[in-house]
Amino acid sequence: MPVLVVGGAGYIGSHAAHTLKRRGYEPIIYDNLSTGHAELAKGFELVVGDVADSAKLAAVLKRVDAVMHFAAHAYVGESVVDPRKYFHNNVLGGVALLNAVLDSKVRKLIFSSTCAVYGIPAKLPIREDTPRLPVNPYGDTKLAFEHALEAYGRAYGLRFVSFRYFNAAGADESGGIGELHSPETHLIPSAFEAIKGERPALEIFGEDYPTPDGTCVRDYIHVNDLAEAHVLGLEYLDRGESTAMNLGTGQGHSVREVISSIERITGREVPKRMAPRRPGDPAELVADPSRAEELLRWKAQRSLNQIVSTAWNWASRQGKH
Repeated sequence: MPVLVVGGAGYIGSHAAHTLKRRGYEPIIYDNLSTGHAELAKGFELVVGDVADSAKLAAVLKRVDAVMHFAAHAYVGESVVDPRKYFHNNVLGGVALLNAVLDSKVRKLIFSSTCAVYGIPAKLPIREDTPRLPVNPYGDTKLAFEHALEAYGRAYGLRFVSFRYFNAAGADESGGIGELHSPETHLIPSAFEAIKGERPALEIFGEDYPTPDGTCVRDYIHVNDLAEAHVLGLEYLDRGESTAMNLGTGQGHSVREVISSIERITGREVPKRMAPRRPGDPAELVADPSRAEELLRWKAQRSLNQIVSTAWNWASRQGKH
């Protein structure tokens, strides 16, 4: 089955493309390369285009049976200071993609959503029926697209899965692709930058949270576990249903725990300094992944140590340490 991977030259999209290929699908990557990297799309057909380019999309949509949508701006802090950029790309661009899909024969779409749609949840672990109350424009834009999908599904018969990711991390076990962001804001690659002297120190934002060691707790999920859920999501859509699903491990790790794993695996100390809490950072975000486990027969397989090991392997292959 040919599948259009929109944003497939980015971090999660490229891992999904590789997993699709391994499972016998025919991924076509569509990316404007504004934040994606052509090197992550090596070995695939790459169509360079924008989600708002309806003519270019229409041509490629004729050749596929399903769409995976990963194209989005995804920096929470940036979304607060430049919401215009986020609503323009994530909502207006997303709806343009949705309309192009609707104008084609394709009726299956998998959306890369986020646990940011929940905001600061009242209780843990987070289930899919937790109220969606985002606390930043990034989460607002992802929720807006979820609402659009739900409305299009009811009105036009579009079948969809909205996958709400928790903290994606790690790299492909081959070492051939991994995480490339500029600027880098994610904890694990930021810690590697501190180890390599590419930043003065890793900033730990807050040490007075109501958690066991005072630092934020997050549910870290290996990017290939995420990618495998997307392939199973296509099979789920073949059954004619639509839903939202959390993708996480169901287990939280604190910032200090992650740093300890990094230091153990790399054999190096992470230079670090304490910084104030970031506004809007919840103390703890942990998924209840039981819906995905039930509907997809999927369960995250890789541990925090595997996440760190594969990420370090990728970094070392880049000549970055």
